[in-house]
Amino acid sequence: MIGRIAGRIDYRGNDHVLIDVRGVGYLVYCSERTLSALPGVGGMTALYTDLLVREDLLQLFGFPTLVEKEWHRLLMSVQGVGAKASLAILGALGPEGVGRAIAIGDWNSVTAAKGIGAKTAQRVVNELKDKAPVVMAMGAAPPPAPDAGEVIESAPLAVAPVAAPRDPGAQAEALSALTNLGYSPGEAAGAVAQVAGEMPEAATADLIRAALRRLAPKG
Repeated sequence: MIGRIAGRIDYRGNDHVLIDVRGVGYLVYCSERTLSALPGVGGMTALYTDLLVREDLLQLFGFPTLVEKEWHRLLMSVQGVGAKASLAILGALGPEGVGRAIAIGDWNSVTAAKGIGAKTAQRVVNELKDKAPVVMAMGAAPPPAPDAGEVIESAPLAVAPVAAPRDPGAQAEALSALTNLGYSPGEAAGAVAQVAGEMPEAATADLIRAALRRLAPKG
């Protein structure tokens, strides 16, 4: 399976780009958010890709980071969410926004994606709440170098800290600490996502303390 593409952009469409890799053109579908961040025609780029295989169709979908690619694969595991819907959700919220919405049960945020109704949004949150912490704890890897002009086969994803605005490892470290204390991944992810939203520049220790206060029994 094609897992990464690097080459020159020969054409930009409304929902895809054509990337020339050593004379071979690959049509890669992307979210609006990803497309807006790509260079113009003639520019070099690199994307992690996921190949959708059907009886009558082969489609490549491109993502700037492995984390976003993994969110795409996870979103597509939800009944009623296909590739187009997954890209719409990622385009509207971004990978960090998707993780936060699922962690805190904010299905209403998911409806911001074009074509996603309340029932589908609720299903996304309910079905992924126990799976999301694994992806949230992955690092938003830097974009692959775009100057090599190559296609690389998929490799296993490595677990690394998730990116935060100022301290890249803070949320992942806080999540790990809370699960080590015995909280379930879902509980820990929800608490960390909530306090990270309120304290975007907080260090690991501050996130842990704030999350513990939120998780403490009331009364």
